[in-house]
Amino acid sequence: MRGARQTTKLIGIHLSPPEGPMTRPTPGSPASPRRWGRRLLAGLSMAATAAALAILNPTAAAAAPAGLPGMDVSGHQGNVNWQAAWNNGARFAYVKATEGTGYTSPSFAQQYNGSYNVGMIRGAYHFALPDRSTGATQANYFVDHGGGWSKDGKTLPGALDIEYNPYGATCYGLSQASMRSWIASFVNQYYARTGRWATIYTTTDWWTTCTGNTSQFAANNPLWIARYSSTVGTLPAGWGAYSFWQYASSGTFPGDQNVWNGTLDRLKVLACNGPC
Repeated sequence: MRGARQTTKLIGIHLSPPEGPMTRPTPGSPASPRRWGRRLLAGLSMAATAAALAILNPTAAAAAPAGLPGMDVSGHQGNVNWQAAWNNGARFAYVKATEGTGYTSPSFAQQYNGSYNVGMIRGAYHFALPDRSTGATQANYFVDHGGGWSKDGKTLPGALDIEYNPYGATCYGLSQASMRSWIASFVNQYYARTGRWATIYTTTDWWTTCTGNTSQFAANNPLWIARYSSTVGTLPAGWGAYSFWQYASSGTFPGDQNVWNGTLDRLKVLACNGPC
């Protein structure tokens, strides 16, 4: 998300460019973690490069999966033409608010309020840095900088964007048990602050590698799966279905292309946590 968030198990990195300069981001910089991998293509074999380019240039954008069309954006997109996105069919948006406890998106207000003003159902997301501070600390930072929730029928529960580490070790130096504890700390604190269970954005590969493919969050937390393919593939354990699917990094709308796995009426139920 940070901009775009596709990963490839082949080379173990997120293949999308950063929000900052075209250099690998340093800890604490306002980088969008999914976005520095293109620079590494020169170091790959020919076969690996071809596979990576297939991911970097997904064909799925030409044929959206079934579901309600939507998008996610970050500082990469700057000021978004929300009326144009609405006219082209987008009905929801997730907007990057924060990263760790040291970065807030400078584009958040324009994107979050702009999507709301044209009629979209929108929510905020937080990019997790589990090696920097506790889950509860980052949940508080997120809520305090745009990630809250209100029962207005147009605000989605905040999303925890947890995936490949752009700054170092894939799992942020945490064991699978420690990562499960970190996620629990975040979602439990988010629930304590807002009364909502956060949506979890991830990839099946990262989730399996870094949490041991735990199913402990499936009962409460909606799943936002990232997979750039014509099929959604195997989901993380416990989730029988996804709520959102990020299927391409470019297409009809600014930012990443997504679908909600249902109708607009059902999305409103998620936004309202029941009847509004």
